[in-house]
Amino acid sequence: MAEARATKDAPDGGAAVAAVDDATVARLWRDGAVLLPGVVGPDWLDRLAVAIDRDIADPGPFRHGYRLAGGGLFHGNMRLWEHDPDFRAYCLDSALPGLAARLLQANQVTLFYDQLFVKEAATDAPTRWHNDQPYWPVRGRQVMSFWLALDHVTFDSGALEFVAGSHLWDRWFQPEAFAPGGDSYEPGENYEPIPDFTACRDGYDFLGWEMRPGDLVAFLGLTVHGSKGNSRPDRRRRGYAVRYCGEDARYFAGPGPNKGLRNPDLADGAPLPSRQYPTVWPR
Repeated sequence: MAEARATKDAPDGGAAVAAVDDATVARLWRDGAVLLPGVVGPDWLDRLAVAIDRDIADPGPFRHGYRLAGGGLFHGNMRLWEHDPDFRAYCLDSALPGLAARLLQANQVTLFYDQLFVKEAATDAPTRWHNDQPYWPVRGRQVMSFWLALDHVTFDSGALEFVAGSHLWDRWFQPEAFAPGGDSYEPGENYEPIPDFTACRDGYDFLGWEMRPGDLVAFLGLTVHGSKGNSRPDRRRRGYAVRYCGEDARYFAGPGPNKGLRNPDLADGAPLPSRQYPTVWPR
């Protein structure tokens, strides 16, 4: 089925939001992920490309990266919007907050955080299967990400794959480090080891798309996903994700989530809007 193509327009993205029809919203909640082609225009792409190179050269405080023995390089960072004006503008002033409200069917949207994933050419390191919410100090159904492609992304350069419908399982898979020496995670209550979905592909339906610069994948916080490494010797794979939550989301202060995402101003069970997680919709 063809995906709705959101048109490019003014910075607030009114036409992009209007182009996301009811069928696209229903598909997100049925499958856990949808492709939104061509949402982000060239002005934003150019602005973000400069910001990404700036962050690689002078990373913010939450950098996470590694270099492969063969020379490949992964650069990751999060909470970039808090100290960079271009990432901040994209998270707050682009079409994304309105799109999040439309897709989440939310009356209020908060910015949770943003995250950068750069697999340089010939960085043939896969991203392990996982679902995001166990890594995050947030609970609720209205929790989602927009993953933006800044390059032509193919399956051999690291396109995301999703286990269709896995957000409906209500299964919380134990967070684990994505690379040797990466962040460690406490065992979470009722968390379980994640299956090896690569070894049992016949038992599940998978979703995945090749992407062009400006395409977004929207997916829910419990949707299982992963990606292959970037085996292309001629192409980077730059992905930039922004995470938003609706009004049903609540702060989770228990064990398990990434320490860099915790909010010292919130108690367990509190609504999210705060200095660290600002309200971005309505404007």
